[in-house]
Amino acid sequence: MEQAGVDLILFAGGDGTARNICNSVSDAQPVLGIPAGVKIHSGVYAVTPSAAGEVVAMLIRGELVGLREQDVRDIDESAFREGRVRAKRYGDLLVPEEGRFVQQVKQAGREVEALVVQDIADYFRDEIMEDDVLYLLGPGSTTQGVMDILGLENTLLGVDLICNETLIASDMTEQDILKNIKDKPVKLLVTAIGGQGHLFGRGNQQLSPDVIRMIGRENILVLATKTKIRELDGRPLLLDTGDTELDKALCGTMTVLTGYNDRILYPVTTL
Repeated sequence: MEQAGVDLILFAGGDGTARNICNSVSDAQPVLGIPAGVKIHSGVYAVTPSAAGEVVAMLIRGELVGLREQDVRDIDESAFREGRVRAKRYGDLLVPEEGRFVQQVKQAGREVEALVVQDIADYFRDEIMEDDVLYLLGPGSTTQGVMDILGLENTLLGVDLICNETLIASDMTEQDILKNIKDKPVKLLVTAIGGQGHLFGRGNQQLSPDVIRMIGRENILVLATKTKIRELDGRPLLLDTGDTELDKALCGTMTVLTGYNDRILYPVTTL
């Protein structure tokens, strides 16, 4: 199912089922358990089956739904054989939670935009960036924050290419991009236009249908502060690549990095 590109895997069971899921999916795949087992120590289950339905309904309605890593736990069989009942941690899964805003950086109860952008950039550098992988950075102040953290010159309204914390090319055209990323591991960092929500097709035409197809949906990382997402007032992120079939393939929900180890699921649709 993960390979098919599903937005969320729902499963029913207990801790044993959660362990099976943990062993079968990547740490980037959102899942949610419907409690139906005899023993449930894991934090990957909704409180009740109806609560699981509420979370799914929120996703369908396009409401903000956060993502967090939760422990998968099960009975420690060795301890159980010795007559002790103890839960043991076996891993973690990425689980949706109710989309309330929990600000990590506050000023009078509101996000401090510049500090949150720095948090996003720090998390990318600390936890996401891989050696020998090319990273394309689209236009915008949020992606500029990544370049600032890395100490690299940024083209605010253009597309830049980096690898191993080194600037490879800047202000690239579509043909520049295609030439540089062909047959290489590459990922794209992109942000939406504030207030409008356009992900592709406005202000980043260098990221053409051919470029996006070469990169692949699974290698697109969306960056945005929750303030920017709130400005959309529940409207989805928009696609207008000029290629109807590509727009349809990109539709669904995407994980948006909104802070340091802070992510939400958000709907993406075509015009």
